[in-house]
Amino acid sequence: MPGHPDADPPAESWLGGRLRLCQPARGGHRAGTDAVLLAAFAGPPAEGTICDLGAGTGAAGLAAALDRPGCRLVLVERDPEAAALARANLAINGLADRGRVIEADILAPGRARRARGLEPETADLVLTNPPFFEAGTHRASPVAAKVSAHTFPAGGLDSWLRTCADVLRPRGRLVLIHRADALPACLAGLERRFGGVGVRPVQPRAGAPATRVMIAAVKGSRAGFSLEAPLVLHGPDGRFTAETEALHRGVVSR
Repeated sequence: MPGHPDADPPAESWLGGRLRLCQPARGGHRAGTDAVLLAAFAGPPAEGTICDLGAGTGAAGLAAALDRPGCRLVLVERDPEAAALARANLAINGLADRGRVIEADILAPGRARRARGLEPETADLVLTNPPFFEAGTHRASPVAAKVSAHTFPAGGLDSWLRTCADVLRPRGRLVLIHRADALPACLAGLERRFGGVGVRPVQPRAGAPATRVMIAAVKGSRAGFSLEAPLVLHGPDGRFTAETEALHRGVVSR
């Protein structure tokens, strides 16, 4: 298992060098812009517990914890190899003293999750990048780790969001990223569990249809819905916009 920046695989520089991240070799499931956006839009709390559900190697949770030195961090991942990399990433980023990894299946029944250490109502902030597809609705990757990261069983999104609600304390905040065309299913899964839902579309370029949505919600809130101005990833030259570039350097304005 990699345990220091010189291990194999080597730790990569992230967020302008603020974060070091061991990731699977090319071809495996690797964190990218989605994880950057998830961490950037995490918002409060300034203290308490952050839980990254389906954390992979921990990129989003680690990035959020860097900006919240008063917070504890829990990375939840079912794949043993990804979980091992997440533990290494906690160590090399100096977060092992206030972070831990739980190997648990987010879609497992509550009793099974608790047996693995994932207790209900223990998080103040949940970050999550759920699998984007249900089985049979897309062409699956030949790489087993990517299939696990990208694909749900039928009804998996609602079960995933149910676990998010279970893990959060009352009035805790959920932040998730998903495909733009999955927004209706996400809103249906949040209904009766969350309020104060805010959505920010993410466009690959100005004038193009959104490909992602950032969604924030508060457990048990009765506040209304809000739709924010879109985040545009790339300018006419194909390069990141100034805002997107700043987010990739770890400069968060919110």
